[in-house]
Amino acid sequence: MPCQLPWIGGYGDRDLTGIRGQSAPGQGRGARPQTEKSRVVVPFEDNRLLSNLLGEYDSNLALLEDRLGIEAHAHGNVIILTGSDTNCQIAREVLEELYKRAGRGEAIGPGDFDGHIRHARQEVPSGVDGGGQAQVATRRRVIKARTPTQSVYMRAIESSDLVFGIGPAGTGKTYLAVAFAAHFLERGVVERIILSRPAVEAGERLGFLPGDMREKVDPYLRPLYDALYDVLPPEKVERDIETGVIEIAPLAFMRGRTLANAFVILDEAQNTTSMQMKMFLTRLGENAKMIVTGDPSQIDLPPGVSSGLVEAERLLAGVDGIERVRFTATDVVRRDLVARIVEAYDKGMGGK
Repeated sequence: MPCQLPWIGGYGDRDLTGIRGQSAPGQGRGARPQTEKSRVVVPFEDNRLLSNLLGEYDSNLALLEDRLGIEAHAHGNVIILTGSDTNCQIAREVLEELYKRAGRGEAIGPGDFDGHIRHARQEVPSGVDGGGQAQVATRRRVIKARTPTQSVYMRAIESSDLVFGIGPAGTGKTYLAVAFAAHFLERGVVERIILSRPAVEAGERLGFLPGDMREKVDPYLRPLYDALYDVLPPEKVERDIETGVIEIAPLAFMRGRTLANAFVILDEAQNTTSMQMKMFLTRLGENAKMIVTGDPSQIDLPPGVSSGLVEAERLLAGVDGIERVRFTATDVVRRDLVARIVEAYDKGMGGK
């Protein structure tokens, strides 16, 4: 059991484990206010597991320091935490939980630390109860939410047949939707996965690209392929694409179809027109789930053409059976620099 002691000197200025790896920017030691500190000692039984948990050159421990504004040092089989009592307790909970996961053979990386810290600090959307860290299992991995909003989004996918995931790049909207698609397919809940995108990107047009139709559209759909290969074995992805169990197609191919017994994802939905969005939403058939993702700040439609995603968000607000989850720059998990870029653009454009 961890023990909490009054602050005494001795470890505050020494790194007992060697050179630290760099962590992402955050509070850092320089930003730490000089207030009265608590000291928490957290013991662990297995030094090998502890070494794996902390990462090369204690890089995960450095991330813990940076995110929580504390000092953390490994000394033998204990971690010594100094800083505010609240943040030291959060660090203790994160270390103990991830140590248990490491003991079960799970690989632990910086993203796991980041996700647990964000959930422990309860940075949840206003008026929303995150309910803890959500997760989904696929054949290749267990994927855990890295932000409270991701947890809300994952629970919405589980419980609702139509979910809108709206927000900036790097928040995991599409990746998590694909992970759930794989999960539902492997459990036999659905018979097919259908992934779609509008073939509109940064002003380019398909007619100017070389090759046949598949060669023209594949570059637009590549992010969907990448997500599939990350959550499912490559041989299964290729086999299921060949047999039609997994279908990846541009939005135009959805017209006139009824999508039943399927998990359907529309990505980059901000680039749909009003009529395209209506067409897609009305394809929803029996025993089907539909996830619509997009970023209204990255619309590539011609001037004067309204985004179908923006219109659908307005028209369908409050409709029973439909959930909308809004991501912000604080939910960016790609890397901190991306979050700062998104935040700068939001401020510069008045949050539009």
